[in-house]
Amino acid sequence: MKPLKFPRWQTVLKIASIIGLLYGASQLTHFIAQTLEFELRPTNEEAVHRAITMTALVYTFLLSLPFVPGAEIGIALLVALGPPIAFLVYLCTVAGLFFSFIVGRFVPVTALRGIAEKLKLTRLANMLKEIEPLDREQRIAYLTRNAPNRLFNGFLRFRYLGLAVLFNLPGNFLIGGGGGIGLLAGLSGLFSFPGYLATVMIAVSPVPLAVAFFGTGFLS
Repeated sequence: MKPLKFPRWQTVLKIASIIGLLYGASQLTHFIAQTLEFELRPTNEEAVHRAITMTALVYTFLLSLPFVPGAEIGIALLVALGPPIAFLVYLCTVAGLFFSFIVGRFVPVTALRGIAEKLKLTRLANMLKEIEPLDREQRIAYLTRNAPNRLFNGFLRFRYLGLAVLFNLPGNFLIGGGGGIGLLAGLSGLFSFPGYLATVMIAVSPVPLAVAFFGTGFLS
């Protein structure tokens, strides 16, 4: 009987650090969302504008992180300021999700394969090794041939539509949230820059558009 092997303390420390950072970012999101109560007056107009700018930048960054519910800040901004802020929230949402995709595109597959190997995910590591040298069309063909079921095959065929559904899926925080979905989309190499950007612009538009035209009543 082989003795049990425990992960090295360095690996445990790295995982704990990542979890700690994500937890801290999540708590920051909740704090900002709960304290967004702007009252615009002539005496504080400049301060409010600075606060909105800083909040928008923080929102864009947090939204790009996996497993961080940054969308709460966007909803809080829409509730607090209504239609005048809808377009800014929309632009920040698109920017945050596009940034996560760009990061994913420039992360080498070898790094992801290394993580899979450390976690003993042999099948995933082998698959990543196979698709690493392939271009987008070749990866799609490879994954289609090796699709575990029709549902996965259908997602590959209509991947942009599937991506839009994932962005709007209730509870998508469990699969990484918008930032995690964008990061994986970039890592996969299955989506082009223009196609992904167009998908995001359409997928995240319903709520800001509704607020812009009908106010914030439906959000409460």
